[in-house]
Amino acid sequence: MKIAESWLREWVSPELTTEELGHQLTMLGHEVDAIDYEGAGIADVVIAEVVECDVHPDADRLSVCKVTDGGDELIDIVCGAPNVRRGLKTPLAKPGVTLPNGLKLRKAKIRGVVSNGMLCSAVELGLGDESDGIMELPADAEVGTPLVDLLALPDAIIDLDLTPNRGDCFSVLGIARDVAALTGAALTNPDVAPVAATIEDTHPVELVEPAGCPRFAGRVIRGIDPAAKSPLWMVERLRRAGLRGISPVVDITNYVMLEMGQPLHAYDAALLTGPIRPRLAKTGEKVTLLDAKEMELRDDTLIITDDSGPIGIAGIMGGLSTAVSATTTDVFFEAAFWPQDFMAGRARNYGMHTDASLRFERGVDPEGQGRAVERATQLLLEIAGGDAGPLVVDSAQEHLPKRETIVLRKSRLAHLLGLEIDAAEVTQILASLQLEVVPTADGWSVTAPSHRFDIQYEVDLIEEVARIHGYDSIPEITLAAQSPLETVTESRIDTERAAATLIGRDYQEIVTYSFIDPEANAKFTGHDSALVLSNPISSELSVMRASLWPGLVAAASTNMARQQDRVRLFETSRSYHGTLDAHEEVVRLAGLIAGPVVPEQWGAKAENVDFFDVKSDVEAVLALTGNTSDVRFAAIEHPALQPGQAAAIRRGDEVIGLVGKLHPRLVKDYDLKKPAYVFELDVEKALASSSPSADVISRFPAIRRDIAVVVDEKVTAAELADAVAASAPDLIRDVRIFDIYRGDKIEAGRKSIAIGLILQETSRTLTDDDADTAMAAAIAKLEDKFAAYLRD
Repeated sequence: MKIAESWLREWVSPELTTEELGHQLTMLGHEVDAIDYEGAGIADVVIAEVVECDVHPDADRLSVCKVTDGGDELIDIVCGAPNVRRGLKTPLAKPGVTLPNGLKLRKAKIRGVVSNGMLCSAVELGLGDESDGIMELPADAEVGTPLVDLLALPDAIIDLDLTPNRGDCFSVLGIARDVAALTGAALTNPDVAPVAATIEDTHPVELVEPAGCPRFAGRVIRGIDPAAKSPLWMVERLRRAGLRGISPVVDITNYVMLEMGQPLHAYDAALLTGPIRPRLAKTGEKVTLLDAKEMELRDDTLIITDDSGPIGIAGIMGGLSTAVSATTTDVFFEAAFWPQDFMAGRARNYGMHTDASLRFERGVDPEGQGRAVERATQLLLEIAGGDAGPLVVDSAQEHLPKRETIVLRKSRLAHLLGLEIDAAEVTQILASLQLEVVPTADGWSVTAPSHRFDIQYEVDLIEEVARIHGYDSIPEITLAAQSPLETVTESRIDTERAAATLIGRDYQEIVTYSFIDPEANAKFTGHDSALVLSNPISSELSVMRASLWPGLVAAASTNMARQQDRVRLFETSRSYHGTLDAHEEVVRLAGLIAGPVVPEQWGAKAENVDFFDVKSDVEAVLALTGNTSDVRFAAIEHPALQPGQAAAIRRGDEVIGLVGKLHPRLVKDYDLKKPAYVFELDVEKALASSSPSADVISRFPAIRRDIAVVVDEKVTAAELADAVAASAPDLIRDVRIFDIYRGDKIEAGRKSIAIGLILQETSRTLTDDDADTAMAAAIAKLEDKFAAYLRD
């Protein structure tokens, strides 16, 4: 929220500089994001009036003007603004003036015509981010007066990042209350003198849904001047708060909302038909809002209706059918209390976010509606005249929030803050926040005012005491405590070590959303998810993911779209399975690679990754466990993986993960520029390890024997290696696959695999007979199990 310092100081003016005030606001919990200064460097800019305005002789889009700044001579100015015209009063910067954007003005010749300065826009003066031309000042602005005097500059714009629980601070008054409590400076009385009714006109209101609208304040004002203009001071305050001036009625509703925190709405009273009835919408009802968009209403949305039907969405935006216009002479002001339970998330359901919805979702003072209408009436009568009817406040007291007394214990206060605060100071702090305080033997009985609806529990009061006492006044105490060493386990590998291994292999870690698009989830898992969010951020993020692959693939697509040809990503996070009543969360480690094996270089031929590259990365992670002897990769079919290049990773009989080439259909759907390979491991199963055990290192030499056998194409290398190792387990220490051949002299559907047998004993030197025996056993095993035969 943006707030002008000058406006705030009308309510409370502590003896603090702007920077000190910003610091104190941050220490109060209202973080200051930025302080922007307006008016600095434009002290020499004056108000001028355009006396003559003609088209430039050599440029249709330029005007040659004669302006006066109150001096004896007219000043020639060449201006390109589309809104320049005779009689307009606007800012003038003469030669020698340096504007806030750094432009130093000098006398210049533009298309052959001399220009002695510049008529300025708001952007050029640092008074706005956009403009349609030069600034248009009121007709009664005095020529020759410095612009800073007319606009009450310089001023500081304080940009606050308010926390959601402090809905009472989304106003000048709310911030002023906190500043007054902290500094002790006097707070301007927020009460508004009642405006006496000069007519008896009212408009009927029926609270047919009292739980959703327990208070509705309204007033009819007739005979306003439709030609009236909002005063410059109001337009400027709105601009500095980030809002643009529109018309007196609309500007007043915005002004009161910013000042007091209570959103208002103004109806053209002539367009209302019958009583106003706030109620819940019926499914299928529609309303056209002020932005001319038609909305189909949900049955959980509060709306405002009259006899013609819906005329606005409560607390979000009014309807177009009853909107005030340039011809409106009769106005009905409305200020209602819409409870947070009825407002939370409603604007988001319609893809909307308004200043009113922001405040109602966070909460407004349930006692402030009448005061807001009185203030709006006061301003409208001053600006546009008219006759006001009586203020009518309809209430359903049983549905209004009730303030309960809260007990604050001295012992609890000291325990949570870690220091003793004098009882008199605590009483003074609570009273300065406009809380009703009654000291007791053990502490205080406290009742919060209606605007502090965030104070409900004892801890809330303790937070208030800490804020006003000052967080920086709480002494820093070094705590002493026993810190037992964490138990080190050898039964599992930390995910940090697995992550470090992947990072060492050129991977980069990412974090993606746990909720994803239902269609994407189905594409990667082959079935619909039962874990559907009841209030998703959007329809594309409405189910809990059953795999980490969708996020990885989406991230890879984004990177490739930005000319990153080599992508290696991984993520450690949870996947979600089961139903809402019985769901399961599994921690997984997943990765994706695509593009060249190594970065472009002169020493190696460019080659894209394949299945065996991602398989080697998985094996490197599993090697951390020291337990890979029984890890196998078994061919499977998976909806997200390409047939023939998909494998389940097994340790014994247990599946611990998946690896394979991403299905071409998904590569196309995600617009990946190159084939991608993915893996996903169940962390608990895959990173399980066992205590290492020592083994005897043989002092005797090893013997190697090689054989080449021809087997069916479907036989895997792992199956051959297992069979050979089992044929003579006492002699064969290792089995190595070192060549695979298909082609000449090998019949179709078969392949030749070359196998190296490493033979060794720990108690003796092996003989050739031992080697021949092991070779014969291996060959026999292969012949028997796979119908293999030796290759000539």
